[in-house]
Amino acid sequence: GLLTPDGGSGRVLGLDVIRDRRRIRERIGYMTQRFSLWEDLTIEENLRFVARLYCMPDAAAAVRGTLADLGLTERRHQLAGTLSGGWKQRLALAACIMHRPRLLLLDEPTAGVDPKARREFWDEIHALADQGITVLVSTHYMDEAERCHRIHYISYGKLLASGTVDEVIARAGLHTWVLAGARLAEAARRLRGAPGVTQVAAFGNTLHVVGTDPGPLERSVREVAEALGLRLAPGQTTLEDVFIHYMGGAREPLVEGRAGR
Repeated sequence: GLLTPDGGSGRVLGLDVIRDRRRIRERIGYMTQRFSLWEDLTIEENLRFVARLYCMPDAAAAVRGTLADLGLTERRHQLAGTLSGGWKQRLALAACIMHRPRLLLLDEPTAGVDPKARREFWDEIHALADQGITVLVSTHYMDEAERCHRIHYISYGKLLASGTVDEVIARAGLHTWVLAGARLAEAARRLRGAPGVTQVAAFGNTLHVVGTDPGPLERSVREVAEALGLRLAPGQTTLEDVFIHYMGGAREPLVEGRAGR
């Protein structure tokens, strides 16, 4: 980083974070959440400037190759400020991989991007991972977290869970039931605070009911389902269920959705 640590120790890519800061920076690509390139320069001009910052020996070839890799060649003369959110993110990714880093740090890279651009961006991330580049992504989107090889839940500086998606879901020990029918709003009202129930959430035309104690949970949902004539079936616990479960024990309320990643 830019600041000298005042304590502790650590290693990145086998290098000491205090003694080898410059060498580490040379091997890292960092993409900010907010677009931070120059909007009054073209795509190509931005990349040429970044190439000079890294003192790349053949900057012109690096720029041409990166433009081609990210599908930016036909737009290379377009001003960055006129790009859509998805294309800006693609340009930002191009700028942070041009020097061929071994580690990519991406801070909420798809915030404010449409679903199609999000999917294409994640295709690029997986292509980079297939090349052996380690990619560390922060995100609030659970569907994006499901695309990762390993995930970590962090809240207020505390690591709450770590592992593969399946491992994190299994370790949470949650059980889920799904209710369907015409009186879901009333079912939700009755189930909130019922024995064994920790979460009640609407998903389309169904109601997901989650808890950690399977016996009381099942009795509660069956009682409500029978009383209201609802269909009931076991459900699959999702990462979002796990996230909400862990955040329920956070020491402060969620503020503007920024508490956990």
